Amino acid sequence: MPHPTATEPTEPTGGYVFDNATPHSTEQHRCLAAAYDPVTLPRLAATGVGPGWHCLEVGAGGGSVAHWLAGRVGPGGSVLATDVDPRHISPAPQLEVRAHDLVHDRLPEDRYDLVVARLVLQHLPERRSVLRTLVRALRPGGVLQIDEFDTSYEPPLLSPDPDAEKLYTAFLEAKSAAMRAGGGDPHWGRRVPEALREAGLVEVDVHPHIEVRHAGSPSLQLQLHHTHHLREKLLAQGLTDRQLDRVREIMRDPGFRAASSVLYSTQGRRPGSADL
Repeated sequence: MPHPTATEPTEPTGGYVFDNATPHSTEQHRCLAAAYDPVTLPRLAATGVGPGWHCLEVGAGGGSVAHWLAGRVGPGGSVLATDVDPRHISPAPQLEVRAHDLVHDRLPEDRYDLVVARLVLQHLPERRSVLRTLVRALRPGGVLQIDEFDTSYEPPLLSPDPDAEKLYTAFLEAKSAAMRAGGGDPHWGRRVPEALREAGLVEVDVHPHIEVRHAGSPSLQLQLHHTHHLREKLLAQGLTDRQLDRVREIMRDPGFRAASSVLYSTQGRRPGSADL
């Protein structure tokens, strides 16, 4: 018997700064998977996810996490991958793909052994109410994993010159301002553990991830990509095309180094009957 699925979507919210319908989306998903699957997937594996599990990934983007889950749940399990625009998620055995707006559309309750949301809730003004929806989608004993950035710390460490350092910092500040303008919270990662506890989850476990960005790293390639993907929004925040050209040169410099933002991977478990 087919498992319950999300209802048909309504119109999506307008705050998300990255549009899946643009030519930039494929590179966005490639960079995200290369940079952060090595963080997300081992955390998911530690939950014990395997044959017979029923999993949900919301805001699944390019589908790399959903496809990994589908490869683990076996014939008796299932994965539902949702996104406002799921066009980039290819079909696979055990994987259902569905268009879904987290803010407006319902999810089945008490259904999933594992729910995953990576770099999604930070973009939504309604993030705390959405979080409660995700908690209700868990069956008792199920695990919720939220992976989110805190961009308050990502300084340049080695720059070609002081002006380059200032420009790279201005680019990061403009990107955060564009996110806030859409109702996002670029520091949401640090607030997730408390939010999970307030939502009633137990065994809240937090793993921070930080690295050094350099020209060959996927995380800096993602920043470079954002100068194109978010160009109009960055210009609206006061940067110029000349400055964007220059910040691209800075990020391509083989000697450039910067600290990444902190990616907090946070898990919590919905209490089961043994906990009550």
